[in-house]
Amino acid sequence: MNIAVIFAGGVGKRMRTNGIPKQFLEVYGKPIIIYTLEKFQNDRNIDAIVVACLKDKIEYCQELVNKFGITKVKAIVEGGETGQGSIYNGLKAAKAISESDDDIVLIHDGVRPLIDEELIDNNIECVKENGSAITCVECKETVVLLDSDNHIKEATDRVSSKIARAPQSFYLKDIWAVHNKAMEDGNTNVIDSCTLMKMYGKSLTMVMGKSENIKITTPDDYYMFKALLSAKEDSKIFG
Repeated sequence: MNIAVIFAGGVGKRMRTNGIPKQFLEVYGKPIIIYTLEKFQNDRNIDAIVVACLKDKIEYCQELVNKFGITKVKAIVEGGETGQGSIYNGLKAAKAISESDDDIVLIHDGVRPLIDEELIDNNIECVKENGSAITCVECKETVVLLDSDNHIKEATDRVSSKIARAPQSFYLKDIWAVHNKAMEDGNTNVIDSCTLMKMYGKSLTMVMGKSENIKITTPDDYYMFKALLSAKEDSKIFG
């Protein structure tokens, strides 16, 4: 069983949306989160979807799921105080519908709607072969590491550097065990699942994604998504 856990618990402070969480902003009459959910809904290898959402938006999210026919959504649960907390709650719901120790979970941002079927399927196959799949893209610019005084202590090799994105995928049993261990140890605000798994000594394997698979965090991202979406639609018409 392959389960997508979509975390959409953010309030979008950097988006400056006057109280509308960024995942519910509409583009061409459809909320961003629905664009994301449709990609998993339409992939033949995804069996179920779990959404971790803001508590006061759960009912609204369910209305959207019903309206747009996202039938693979089996649970919409309350998000946590942090991204890690939202993923944990989503994983807990995934465990409730899980059928075996071989079940795979794909953890993905609700505001990363430009994922495609190829990337979803590559994540699943990579987990089957290697036990994990961390979606990455090429690093187009040099990344520098700073010390506590904001002095550059290292400039990384761009060729061997990659940028981690999503999905980040694992056997459900493995990521669930690590999340529980982190909770026991008081680690409750780790930036993402890749970082969390690495903290606990897990081996991770990369899957290459496309640079357009952006996370919509700022107004610039919103307009970039809108432009990319328009370009994709134009290509269907004009070739």
